Amino acid sequence: MAEDEQDKKMSQLIAKCWSDESFKQKLMANAAAILKAEGIAVPEGVSIKAAEDTGTVFHFVIPPKPAELSDEELDKVAGGEVDLLHCRGSGGCGGCGGCYGCRSCRRCYVE
Repeated sequence: MAEDEQDKKMSQLIAKCWSDESFKQKLMANAAAILKAEGIAVPEGVSIKAAEDTGTVFHFVIPPKPAELSDEELDKVAGGEVDLLHCRGSGGCGGCGGCYGCRSCRRCYVE
């Protein structure tokens, strides 16, 4: 699925959650099944958990650790040089343009 199409489907899904509490509760209970039913690809073997941010609760998502970073690369990441990973670990995409490692980031993770 093209990135623009995936983005559009995800935006529609979020709008549906905002307008339909029952649908949102179903998504929260079984995200993978609802995503598939809405035409959003879920890779085999991947489990998906839906979480809702509020005005007072923000979910900080830690992406999977990249394989085999050198000590120098780890120091750069720890020092705030996020270009190395292209992800700020916020769980929401800042439009970084393609780490492909964070499955919670719909802009980067595309089938």
